[in-house]
Amino acid sequence: MDVVIPIADLQPIYSLAEIDRALGDDSTTRNEGLKNWYGRMRGLGGSRYIVKPSSSAAVDELAQSSPNFGEVIADLRKCLALAIAGNEAVQFTPILLVGDPGLGKTYFAKKLANALSTGYEFVSMNSLTAGWVLTGASAQWHNARPGKVAQTLVEGDYANPIVVLDEVDKTGGDHRYDPMGALYALLERDTAMQFKDEFLDVAIDASHILWVATANDESVLPEPILNRMNVYVIERPDAEGSRRIALSVYHEILDAHRWPFPHEPAENVLERVAEIAPRDMRKLLLDAFGTAQLAGRDHLVPEDIDATKLCGRKARLGF
Repeated sequence: MDVVIPIADLQPIYSLAEIDRALGDDSTTRNEGLKNWYGRMRGLGGSRYIVKPSSSAAVDELAQSSPNFGEVIADLRKCLALAIAGNEAVQFTPILLVGDPGLGKTYFAKKLANALSTGYEFVSMNSLTAGWVLTGASAQWHNARPGKVAQTLVEGDYANPIVVLDEVDKTGGDHRYDPMGALYALLERDTAMQFKDEFLDVAIDASHILWVATANDESVLPEPILNRMNVYVIERPDAEGSRRIALSVYHEILDAHRWPFPHEPAENVLERVAEIAPRDMRKLLLDAFGTAQLAGRDHLVPEDIDATKLCGRKARLGF
């Protein structure tokens, strides 16, 4: 297997000279919150790491753990190949993952951030009622603050984090403050280069953000949003795919702990986990490990996988 070593350069995302000018503005001196944010931006500096891949093998493990995302991964490999050829950060058209609940769409996005060795920010769109949550509210409003995009870039380490817009088809709120409106400019690279948060009101380069959205039904999304994205329909994994996902989740849990369980589960345990929707595998495996320990065992048995733990929901087959 190729050794994947991410390469990081510094990428300017806002101008310190512009911050200094903003700090000297009369309206800033009268707004303690805004002044504090400008001071923080100045202290953190105007550049962030931008990660470049060193090998297309960066997504090999992702391909193993998410077999039902093959089309997405195939396109990501092309983007990685171009980035490596040009010695530059990976870029891809914003991704929309469409499919039934429980297929592991959000989990895939988080794993992709790990594979690319960049930051990860999660935005639950079903609780988003106004665009200012993403792009900030005017500093003239009481208790105003920067939006999610500016916070992610200012307070994070990376210029090119993955930002997940989860359940983008569930966005609600007053149409006068359309939460989707902010995305028209943010999803276009040219306009995102001069993004202005309503609160901070200084130019921020948001063009390197890697956008991944999830939805159950793309038909409710505005056409201009769909036109800015590559749409992938994610199907339920087949039996072998579910088995691979189950094994990946099992390994991921054990790799994060020092628990005395074997690296490979028994085949009948793996078959039991593979019957569960990908979203629920981690939850039920964590419960199973605890059950086994309380029983004095350092291995799992099929009975440890208790699907009744799904908060009253009936376990859905993974294939």
